[in-house]
Amino acid sequence: MPSRIWVPPAPYDLARTLRVLRRGREDPACRHEPNGTWWRISRTPVGPVTLQISDRSDTLAGRLITGSAWGPGADWALAQLPALLGADDQPRAFLPRHGVVAAAHRKNEGLRLARTELVMESLIPSVLEQRITTGSAHYAWRRLLTQYGDKPPGPAPEGMRVPPAAATWRRVPSWEWHRAGVDRSRAAAILRACAYAPRLEEAASMALPEAMARLQFIPGIGPWTAAETLQRTLGAPDALTLGDLHLPVQICYALTGARRGTDEQMLHLLEPYAGQRHRAARLILLAGRLPNRRAHRAPHSRIAHL
Repeated sequence: MPSRIWVPPAPYDLARTLRVLRRGREDPACRHEPNGTWWRISRTPVGPVTLQISDRSDTLAGRLITGSAWGPGADWALAQLPALLGADDQPRAFLPRHGVVAAAHRKNEGLRLARTELVMESLIPSVLEQRITTGSAHYAWRRLLTQYGDKPPGPAPEGMRVPPAAATWRRVPSWEWHRAGVDRSRAAAILRACAYAPRLEEAASMALPEAMARLQFIPGIGPWTAAETLQRTLGAPDALTLGDLHLPVQICYALTGARRGTDEQMLHLLEPYAGQRHRAARLILLAGRLPNRRAHRAPHSRIAHL
């Protein structure tokens, strides 16, 4: 069992850094245990891997993050471990321009932007989250992985699964998408993406503008889905989510007190954070200064009952 130790910067928040990679508390590919241990199951370019991430303190060495890996992708995952944990992120380059942002930045100094360097792993669940509630999307992800994912290598907790390969996703029959609550348009977008999976994975080594363009080449993948994917794949601090129902309202309320907001207004308010707009938006959400919800939530996906 190969392993690797990484010494994090101070301050450092492991849970807040990795939390965005988990699609719900019962995600079959990412689990956070009560003792602080993280488990990630991935399909790397060289094969599946089970990655265990533990946070511990050493009397002499100080705080240490230990990664242990099993499976064909173990060496790849351990080589990429520091990037996954946010070692390449540069939060000190961020300069708050608003009081609420400055306060959130101080309170969350340990936040780093994780970088998985895996595109399809984040793209497929992001497509599932289009236009529906988060809970419905997490249900679909959990059901499909449980049914079509592979058993992970090593001592992964019971119920965890390796996300299916592109070829396996393409063999999921239409009625199983339906039973998972995934409508035809989202299923079609995933199938089209899987047909071009090798080309889409190349986006992991591209600059953000080129990566955004590469993903949006696929019909059904727009700016919202591309940004949600690349926030995780690249750890991109400027991958601001556009086209979201609630985010512009939340940003505008936090920075101006206005209870309405559009993408254009959000972009104007975040203009001083050019190059760091995703980080700014994430800090604003962490600040918790959010309006009472007035817009209707996206409907729960009930198509499986039709």
